[in-house]
Formats: sequence, C-alpha cells, structure tokens
Amino acid sequence: MEVGLVLAVPGFVGSALEPLLGVAGDMAHRRGLLLVGGVLFALSAALTAVAWNPWSLLVALAVGNPASTAFVSFAQASLMDLEPAARGRNMARWTLAGSLGIVAGPIVLTLAVALGGGWRAISIVLALLALGLTVAAARTPLPVVERRESFRDALEQAARALRRREVLRWIALLEASDLMLDVFHAFLALYLVDVAGAGPVEVGLALGVWTGAGLVGDALLLVVLQRVEGVRYLRASALAVTGVFPLVLLVSGTGAGLPLLALLGLLNAGWYAIPKAGLYDALPGRSGTAIAVGSVGGLAGAAVPLLLGLAAERVGL
Repeated sequence: MEVGLVLAVPGFVGSALEPLLGVAGDMAHRRGLLLVGGVLFALSAALTAVAWNPWSLLVALAVGNPASTAFVSFAQASLMDLEPAARGRNMARWTLAGSLGIVAGPIVLTLAVALGGGWRAISIVLALLALGLTVAAARTPLPVVERRESFRDALEQAARALRRREVLRWIALLEASDLMLDVFHAFLALYLVDVAGAGPVEVGLALGVWTGAGLVGDALLLVVLQRVEGVRYLRASALAVTGVFPLVLLVSGTGAGLPLLALLGLLNAGWYAIPKAGLYDALPGRSGTAIAVGSVGGLAGAAVPLLLGLAAERVGL
C-alpha cells in the first residue's frame, strides 16, 4: 500500500496542478514560475536523497512532480516561442535530448552502484545539476510574455482552446502516438515475459534494443525534417508501423524479433515531437495554454493503459 501511494499521489498532485500552471505561464510571470520550479525541483531531488521512510519520499516526489512542470515544461514552451518557424526541428532536438537521457540513465545508475554509490548519490547530483540549470536559466534571455489578463480570463481562453477542432486533433494525435511510445515501452517487458516466454536476459536485451533504436531514430529525424514536411513524414511512418507492429508481436522471442523491434523503434521517431509542435502551432502566442490543454488530454489518455490491461486479461494475454 505504501509503495502504491508513493507512486500514485505525486502523479495526482502534478496532474491536478499542471493545467493551472500552464495557464499561469501565459501571464506575465512565466520566468518567475520557471525559476521557482527549478529551485523546487532541486529541493525535491535533495529531499529524495535523504528520505528516511516512505512518507518523506512521498513528500519529496509530491514537490517534484509539479515543479518539473514549471521547470521543464516552461523551458520547452519558451524554446517553442523563441523560433516559431522552427518548432518541428526544435521539438525534434528536445526529444533527442530526452532519448539520450533514457539511454544514459541506466548506465549512470550502474556506474554509481559499481563505485559504491546508489540512487541517493544520484539524487544529490541531480539536485546540484538542477540548481546549476536554474542559475543558467536566470541568465538566459527568454521570450517576454507581455499579456496582461486575469487568471480567470486565461482559464477561459484555455477552455475555448479545448473546443477548437485543430487543437483537439493534435491532442488526439499525441495520445494516440503515445500508444507506440511510453505505453508500448511500459508493456513490452510484461508482454515478452508473460506471452513470449522470454527470460531476464532476453528482456533486458530487447529493452536495450528498443531504447537504442529510439535514440538513433530521433537523431535521424533531424536530417529527415530538413527534407520532408513533418506531417507527411508522420503519415508515411504511421503506415509503415501498421505493417511492422503485428510482425513484432508474432515473432517476439525468435531471432527475427530484435531486428523488427529495432525497426519499430526507428519508425516511431517524431511521433511525439511533430504532434507537440503542431499543438504549439495551433495556439500561437499561448504556449502555456498548449501545456495546459495537453495535460488535460493526458489525463484522458492515462485511462488507455488500464483499459488495455483489462482487455488483455479478458482475452487471456
């Protein structure tokens, strides 16, 4: 029960505050929110490092979840505002940085354990890095949000945005794309063990191939977007994935499984970056609102893994 609360409560806190923080980011004090978020994120990492029981860890993570919205999401929104004409390429760069972190994270943790450290030491390093990035952000010129409106007016603008067909289309694409990104990643190990009968070594190798292929795909996407319009690439890659994905499920656990899994990881590159850039494009001058409405869509999309799990159990997977 304690583990469930530690994992669930911070997510609920972040989900409840993210739309409100996003709307506030379209007002005149975005820089202040970003910097406060950076400080609180560093504090959260430090508290995580010294947590002495599940409840202190819960408090640390509950501070960090909304703080990451203010720190990370506003940094992304500011990047989108700096160069509106290059949002697709900049989101691709942003995603590539995230893929580097996904690949490097397990390596760093392994090295820390080998050197006698552990997750507490890594949390301390993360806190120091967050403070350093916060100081750098304070010295970096950011787009100035000059809009003067009440918080209530900003909320009404966000509510109107949620009724626009173009905005809803990009939100739907983001959530649908996530089925082949984070949701697939979350179910991959479970599927390989329970359905394909893979062992720990095979599962670890498959996850490594998946994340490594994703990193290569995100790097290649920068080259592709110099030659092909983002939406056209998205359509072509979706068609290709429609053919490859069933094959991955059919041959999992065989010698052909890993090459097909790598191909799938390459093909879904850009499935977050391009729809996210499209959402920002649909709300020019209101990148904070884009964060807010995207988080509302994320709440709806969060029910999909649960429904998939229930459906899989019902058919015996």
